Amino acid sequence: MDVLTDLLDGVRARGALFSRTAMTSPWSLRFASGAPLTLATVLRGRAWLVPAEGDAVRVRPGDIALIRGSAPYTVADDPDTPPHTVIGRAGYCGMSDPAVAPDDGTVLLSGAYDNPGGVSERLLRALPPVLVIADTDCHSPVLALVAAELTRDSPGQQAVLDRLLDLLLISVLRGWFDRPGTAAPAWYRASEDPVVGHALRLLHDRPADPWTVAKLAAEAGVSRAALARRFTERIGEPPMTYLTGWRISLAADLLRGTDDTVGAIARRVGYANTFALSVAFKRLRRITPSEHRAAASGTREASTGGRSMED
Repeated sequence: MDVLTDLLDGVRARGALFSRTAMTSPWSLRFASGAPLTLATVLRGRAWLVPAEGDAVRVRPGDIALIRGSAPYTVADDPDTPPHTVIGRAGYCGMSDPAVAPDDGTVLLSGAYDNPGGVSERLLRALPPVLVIADTDCHSPVLALVAAELTRDSPGQQAVLDRLLDLLLISVLRGWFDRPGTAAPAWYRASEDPVVGHALRLLHDRPADPWTVAKLAAEAGVSRAALARRFTERIGEPPMTYLTGWRISLAADLLRGTDDTVGAIARRVGYANTFALSVAFKRLRRITPSEHRAAASGTREASTGGRSMED
């Protein structure tokens, strides 16, 4: 399995939120659903995306904007137009008929991953805060399917929309990664290297193996020194450092998306026991696995009489 496929394998929308709105200038919508990942596009007209931080970005018809993070953002006819409507989670349920907008009006469509488990943390960490893919770089037929499905009211519609949102996200990511000159993650650029790419696939396919640089080099067919040097040059960090980060990212997703015990998760990602995973997790994330799980579920960790649940 290649590294990108491995990351995309965790994309599973459940109860995705959608909004289709028709507007005439001046207009400005403030999106504040708290969703970890949102895709937005202009079906007709023009729009500007104003993120929580950074400069406004123009979104033309057919372009697809990807917004990472739960911070509110604004979509408007002009960056200086103040928001007149705030769209929270409940606001995504409402749809306006694009037919009511005049020819010079704008029709905005957006879909959000409301379930934190729908997109892996590994993928979110690989994305920039805002990404806009031009229609010429990612002309996906999925967009038309989403727009058409939103005009229906048929049994199973939510399941269809969930799968279409997944396909749309994958199309955007492929368009971004394949675009010349893109600032794609180092692991993606290095995947085509015959040595480093092979080593990456081994680490991703078998994270629980007792890897050492020597063992990884032997399976990649090069010397230990050659692998360490080449891997560090292409990825930006040594093989074992990358492996630790990969294991902790896997553990973070499992803690958020499953009810498995911390000990079971530790063994799945290559740690001997709960204590070993907790030490590595806290060193990288500054919180314990149980604290990460509690934060992800929106609940506080219950008191255990002075003892940590990691014990």
